[in-house]
Amino acid sequence: MTEPAPRPRRKRMTGKERREQLLDIGRSLFAERGLDGTSVEEIASAAGVSKPVVYEHFGGKEGLYAVVVDREFESLLRLVTDSLNSAIHYRGKLEKAALALLEYIEGNPDGFRILVRDSHGGTGTGSYASLLSEIAGEVEYVLAQEFDRHDYDDKFAPMYAQMLVGMVAMTGQWWLDVRKPRREEVAAHVVNLAWNGLSSLEPRPSLDPRRRRKEQERRERAAEKAAAKAEKAEEKAAAKAERERRRARRELDGIADPST
Repeated sequence: MTEPAPRPRRKRMTGKERREQLLDIGRSLFAERGLDGTSVEEIASAAGVSKPVVYEHFGGKEGLYAVVVDREFESLLRLVTDSLNSAIHYRGKLEKAALALLEYIEGNPDGFRILVRDSHGGTGTGSYASLLSEIAGEVEYVLAQEFDRHDYDDKFAPMYAQMLVGMVAMTGQWWLDVRKPRREEVAAHVVNLAWNGLSSLEPRPSLDPRRRRKEQERRERAAEKAAAKAEKAEEKAAAKAERERRRARRELDGIADPST
């Protein structure tokens, strides 16, 4: 009778690998239950280690949570900042920033849930409010340049920056759960409202400049046809009114001359 082959030994994790494992597990648990709803025991059990291992790496769940939040904070801030700096045209900056946020949400839903859920005072700078403040500062700088170029009062740039960031951020929080429509379409509609305003919304917004140009040409052709149709209707109405006027005049002339 042959003896069973010995089980292969599981490769021992390095300290760095264990730390990353705990961060991944912590991110998932914190996103689902929050900091207060997650225990060190649960983190250790999910990682297959004892509680002292968690304490050794992070000092407790608060330390683990702080690292998770700060990582997500820096990741999202870098994405949005890079997107603002990667485009030349101001509409392009807004498009890329909105799309960057939605791409982050789609790729890191747990991280985003943690940022917006319950950032505690003990987590350093990594709170959602401070993140939005950082992004608003970047947007404010961009807007101030644009305001100067158009001779607007740049003292209002901070207020407009808060408006824009708040609009995009709230839309992102809503989209985190609904996930419809697709992110490019959501970004296009956000930019449509931010760029054009309610009085000039594009009927079919798009992030693609060529599609926007074609849509603009289509609207212009439609407007020209509508104008031509309206002009023709006016001419027709004027001609009818003239015929009515002439007929009324003939009738008055007949009354005035009984011999006819």
